[in-house]
Amino acid sequence: MAAEIVNPRSGGNTDQDGGVEPLDSFDPAFALHRGGKMAVQATVPVRDKDDLSLAYTPGVAKVCSAIAEQPELVHDYTWKSSVVAVVTDGTAVLGLGDIGPEASLPVMEGKAILFKQFGGVDAVPIALDCTGVDEIVETVVRLAPSFGGVNLEDISAPRCFEIERKLQERLDIPVFHDDQHGTAVVTLAALRNAARLTGKGLGDLRAVISGAGAAGVAIAKMLVEAGIGDVAVADRKGVVSADRDDLTSVKRELAGFTNKAGITGSLEAALEGADVFIGVSGGTVPEKAVASMAEGAFVFAMANPNPEVHPDVAHKYAAVVATGRSDFPNQINNVLAFPGIFAGALQVRASRITEGMKLAAAEALAAVVGDDLAADYVIPSPFDERVAPAVTAAVAAAARAEGVARR
Repeated sequence: MAAEIVNPRSGGNTDQDGGVEPLDSFDPAFALHRGGKMAVQATVPVRDKDDLSLAYTPGVAKVCSAIAEQPELVHDYTWKSSVVAVVTDGTAVLGLGDIGPEASLPVMEGKAILFKQFGGVDAVPIALDCTGVDEIVETVVRLAPSFGGVNLEDISAPRCFEIERKLQERLDIPVFHDDQHGTAVVTLAALRNAARLTGKGLGDLRAVISGAGAAGVAIAKMLVEAGIGDVAVADRKGVVSADRDDLTSVKRELAGFTNKAGITGSLEAALEGADVFIGVSGGTVPEKAVASMAEGAFVFAMANPNPEVHPDVAHKYAAVVATGRSDFPNQINNVLAFPGIFAGALQVRASRITEGMKLAAAEALAAVVGDDLAADYVIPSPFDERVAPAVTAAVAAAARAEGVARR
């Protein structure tokens, strides 16, 4: 008889003899995660008393004293300029929602190892047992002296907007909410290449975004910055427009710079004649609505695990189809952006990440595709070794051009 699965909190399955079988004895995901996915490793040897006296006392005192006299030396004689804090409160984890700080740790560890593998950046997962905006801000501000940058992760909207804004005001290191800006950078890169493939300019396109959360708002802002013809954003109640009286402050701001056409009503109504659909909300878009889009449209249905429009349906009507999944072509994956963005910012000790740096990252990412551009290849693979160096160089150059680089 097969063992019955019990509550994972018990640590495993109950076998025929009444014992508990470890979860990782039957599930490779648990086997991989046992003991965590990362560890701290020294970069200098401590083999004997001479090494010890240099790495710790008394040698370390000289370095500490020098930094006390010249604080900027911390960047040269500690790991500060090469390490990022990956901070969450566990309120909006992947597709799991508000699962709390402890349950978020496997995701934060995963984010940290992606920083290292794809950008050469060390990262430390920090899961906070607080959810108040000011509590999170004050906590991160107090932790900041140990880090060269802060990556905010899986914090629910609309608090994430205020947290990022307040931290940017308080800190002189890069603060980046990847759920917003990483998604936006990769989306813009893919859209640039889709337009190039079909002989269109961004200014010729009208886009519709499903989802007015962190990713949807950031994508809308970036598309407007990049020169999109028009973009409308829809939430659960329909198109975000200035005539609605139920908008949050974030959505009121969103209504002020989007939807030049003045569209009202449902997402389906907005899609009629639209050139681009971008899904970051989940749910399902009726096939009839997809069919009503302009000829040669682009469908970027990025909800995981179930895209808003299944690729088989999208391909009936769209010239280019992208998803958030790795088992379909054109995966919109944040790992294409955040490692290189932070690597570039840290390389020049940037005080913040600007809109220009994000636009530069999108342009560099799009350029990696080059002459290999095709309908099923508008965005490179995360495993393309050209990606991180290209994004890093572009971001560093943009930081210098915008006056936020300190070396």
